[in-house]
Amino acid sequence: MLYWLTALSDGGDVFNLFRYITFRAGGAFMTALIFGFIFGRPLINVLRRKQGKGQPIREDGPEGHFSKAGTPTMGGLLIVGALLTSTLLWARLDNGFVWLVLFVTMAYGLIGFADDYAKVSKQNTNGVSGRVRLLLGFLIAGIAGYWATQLHPEALQFRVALPIFKDLLLNFGLLFIPFSMFVVVGAANAVNLTDGLDGLAIMPVMIAAGTLGIIAYAVGRVDFTEYLDVHYVPGTGEILIFTAGLIGGGLGFLWYNAPPAAVFMGDTGSLALGGALGAIAVATKHELVLGIVGGLFVVEALSVIIQVLYFKRTGKRVFLMAPIHHHYEKKGWAEPQIVIRFWIISLILAMIGLATLKVR
Repeated sequence: MLYWLTALSDGGDVFNLFRYITFRAGGAFMTALIFGFIFGRPLINVLRRKQGKGQPIREDGPEGHFSKAGTPTMGGLLIVGALLTSTLLWARLDNGFVWLVLFVTMAYGLIGFADDYAKVSKQNTNGVSGRVRLLLGFLIAGIAGYWATQLHPEALQFRVALPIFKDLLLNFGLLFIPFSMFVVVGAANAVNLTDGLDGLAIMPVMIAAGTLGIIAYAVGRVDFTEYLDVHYVPGTGEILIFTAGLIGGGLGFLWYNAPPAAVFMGDTGSLALGGALGAIAVATKHELVLGIVGGLFVVEALSVIIQVLYFKRTGKRVFLMAPIHHHYEKKGWAEPQIVIRFWIISLILAMIGLATLKVR
């Protein structure tokens, strides 16, 4: 919205600053961060009054989690609110990629909100039916996948780019839509599975978002794409403003989610943020790189899949408990130890993901 102030510029005044994506990204970050600090405590107080007993705790979960009973959930409202406000304020609203990513984020946030509301109102861990969640998730992702193809240059439409190999594009044709659906839905649910310890999910999300924001800025500039050997996707640079808002809102949320958490993000936040990462990857033609950058989420999801399949086949478990962060809890690792080590892994994976931009 503030980009329109450039109409008042003569080219050498303060209004000219609003032309620059990096300046507006900084503004989005600070706006979201301040939003989080201002509204964080009042939101937590409202959630605590409305929810009473807070988020239900799994009876078969780690013993240490029973001490968290009464902690309110739906803290993702703080992140989503900060993200939406900062993006609408600082991004160019005539950019299709901005609306695409916002659409996925808000739609998945609504699914998560409905799931959280069902859990706290019934005071059990059974929220919205898994089938309903998946059906709605795939529907939203399908719309987003098709929308993305309409925004991509003709040479990139319905194609999947491979990391490192710029000249190699896989033409998926109409199968690109199901592929993009898998990316978005997979990312959303993987982040949702990771959100099991205080502060565990939000920092890796911010690291992945920051990495994808850099990639989005790079692929949106023709001079950068020529140097970095990546495909040029005009318009994606504005996504950097969205990711800056996500990081600012995430830090504001982490202030209250740091151990011991005063609030949980819930499915409201985890589904919204995971969907956002998937949508950014599809928009920037870096779907496969997301698998590297978000490798922690991939491992968390795979640990659940492996556990379920192996148990159905043999009646035995591979992990002491899934997702895998609970496995390490059962092994005696302290919660902050698991969280910080997983943060470190996320940062390492982000550096590897960025390395795919330059291989000369």
